[in-house]
Amino acid sequence: MTQKTKALLDLLRLHFFFVWPTLFSAGLFVGFYFNGGFSPLLILQAVLIGFLGFEGGLVLNDVVDADIDRKELAQDKGLTKYWRPFGQRPISGGLISRRHATVVFAVLAVSASVVIATLPYPHSLYVFTLLAVCYCLEVFYQFKKRNEKIPVAQVVGRVDFALFLVAGYLCVGNPDLNALLLFLFFYPLALAHLGVNDLIDVGNDQARGMNTPTTLYGVKNTVYWVAAFSVAHVVLALVFLSRIWSLAAALGFAVGLILIVVGNVKILKGKTPQIALKALPMFHLAMLIYAITIIANYFLTAL
Repeated sequence: MTQKTKALLDLLRLHFFFVWPTLFSAGLFVGFYFNGGFSPLLILQAVLIGFLGFEGGLVLNDVVDADIDRKELAQDKGLTKYWRPFGQRPISGGLISRRHATVVFAVLAVSASVVIATLPYPHSLYVFTLLAVCYCLEVFYQFKKRNEKIPVAQVVGRVDFALFLVAGYLCVGNPDLNALLLFLFFYPLALAHLGVNDLIDVGNDQARGMNTPTTLYGVKNTVYWVAAFSVAHVVLALVFLSRIWSLAAALGFAVGLILIVVGNVKILKGKTPQIALKALPMFHLAMLIYAITIIANYFLTAL
């Protein structure tokens, strides 16, 4: 495998490729559950939109942060090695130029837009609007956290992750109560997850001059940040579960919630970046289990 190929895989975080379309498809299957319209073609469209759209956001993140990423500490690459299969930041490391990475982003964003255009109207308009909003929120997040006194970037910027599932819902559904509850179910988890990332990367964020909950308030208070949003997530997950209730859904959500609780217990006991890194996969696995549960629940109860 060539160095350029490895760099591209790192740019795309490609070992997580299956997660993004699964999460997006979970939103779609919530749409099927409440609105009908099940279609293999729609599933294929959702998989492509979820993959291309999210990958575009990941590349956009690197393009915006290329200069600041050069300040990553050589001895503190735990989060980079977790997220990237070969453990390198390809733009700041000089393996891929910023211009070439921008072209990759454009190809991904345009490709996602082309697939979105094949959705029936007005769903195509809904999803394209959320794609544009999410990319704008990603840029806002990256710039705002460089100069803030309270974590506005985090609270506003991570709306994009929760909107990702809502976009899946809007492939077949309309802006309604179910879309709102899906957003509220996932948004606190997105903030808790971001807090875990900030705990892990506190050394690099200090070196870069980034203002995150950890650099603003310290490790201990960020641990409480993660716990508080996790509690909010538990409550709202139960509310959302009541909308799609079945024994299978309850069991799947129980597994996800247990993983979130165990991850929080580990972080609360350890209160260190190293422990947070060990807990991070629990949050990711919980997200994946939620998504798989939602999809499986449709087949078990709605067909």
